[in-house]
Amino acid sequence: MTARDYVLELKHIIIDDTLSDATKLQMIKQYHESDIADALQSLNREQRLKLYHLIGKEMTAEVFSYLDDVADYVDELSNENAADIIEQMDADDAVDVLEQLDNQDVQDIVSFMEDESVEDIKLISQYSDDEIGSKMTNNYILISKSNTVKEAMKKVVAQAADNDNVSVIYVEDENHKFFGALDLRDLIVARENTDLTTLMKCNYPYFYATDLVSENLGRLKNYALDSYPILDANQELIGVVTADDVVEVVTDEMEEDYAKLGGLTENEELDESIFLSVKKRIPWLIILLFLGLAQSTFISGFEAVIAALPAIVFFQTLILDMGGNIGTQSLAVTIRILANESIKKKDLVKTCLKEIRIGFFNGLLLSILSFAVVYLFLFLKKQPIQSEVFVQAEALKAAGIVAISLITAMTVCSLIGSLIPIIFMKIKVDPAVASGPFITTINDIICVLIYYGLATILFLLI
Repeated sequence: MTARDYVLELKHIIIDDTLSDATKLQMIKQYHESDIADALQSLNREQRLKLYHLIGKEMTAEVFSYLDDVADYVDELSNENAADIIEQMDADDAVDVLEQLDNQDVQDIVSFMEDESVEDIKLISQYSDDEIGSKMTNNYILISKSNTVKEAMKKVVAQAADNDNVSVIYVEDENHKFFGALDLRDLIVARENTDLTTLMKCNYPYFYATDLVSENLGRLKNYALDSYPILDANQELIGVVTADDVVEVVTDEMEEDYAKLGGLTENEELDESIFLSVKKRIPWLIILLFLGLAQSTFISGFEAVIAALPAIVFFQTLILDMGGNIGTQSLAVTIRILANESIKKKDLVKTCLKEIRIGFFNGLLLSILSFAVVYLFLFLKKQPIQSEVFVQAEALKAAGIVAISLITAMTVCSLIGSLIPIIFMKIKVDPAVASGPFITTINDIICVLIYYGLATILFLLI
């Protein structure tokens, strides 16, 4: 069956002049706000302004929360109308919108907003992007530990008018400190004389607003809750992080790690300027340039052995590629293990030892194969003026150097690939920084030293 095109359907409803506003509104309400946001982008300014008026400020706020470039649409509104719509948003979504606007526009819009909304926005804005507090919202239900079941239900009903995150109800004690949480279902089915504390989870998982997002992703994912309470230093509940926020946080972290994997300092956007993209890429490229120059310097130090046995230059790329490949594999496995916050020191040691063994046995198999291939290649490539004995001797030397270097390089690079992210984690640097170009260049330097170092030693011995 062909999937329905909700966006096209919505567009037809919105621009259909034969329908009354009441009919349009009734039909539009049957669609999800995300689809309305997609349809919004295919309308012109006049049609959008009519739609905002038609669906009202509260629904417009919901639609705006699904837009990536919401600033473009806010600019179409008067500051007063924009303020009314932003006030209807969850505080975290309102902060995201205001961050996309110019400072003067923000000041003008905020001047039309109610003090309570401004305070909520200021609360979230005081936390940096890498702190959990910056991801929280004020959309939650809060009751007191001393409430009866009947009193608790009244509070839930009263607060539900402004807060739709009602599946989990949070509880504070007489000193306004976070006490626990209970499910709405348990409260609904409870008898009137039931002690409210018997329905609660007093050891409910929580986070502090200043906790770092990157250090708590494991806990956020493992609990898989609808929302997570966020506390301040006084143990008071100041907000919650919803499941939607967790998905967004995980996505942001994945994009950040992907950027680091490519050697970027920040994520790149499709529509950003060339200058900004260059600015994001150049820091690591400068570092890699000097590492590459160091690698070339190391190679120049083995000029004598290259001159005496030039055939080994043919296979330099082979050693570097295989060392880089297995190092990257070890790196990927280790970073995945490090993502588990319950990992222990003995597990890290076990991981390193396992990667060394894997690198050794893979290197052993490939070195045997490479020895045969390199020998045959050099023997068949002999020049007419060279004697068969000389060719055999040179081929054996080069093949032996390649084989021994390959097994050594793959073993060492496996260790390096697993060790570097662990070291980075210990010094509080994101292990993802070790990925991509950085680990590849480091492994190249190591492979060059191993290859030409062993070539020098073996050349002197043979």
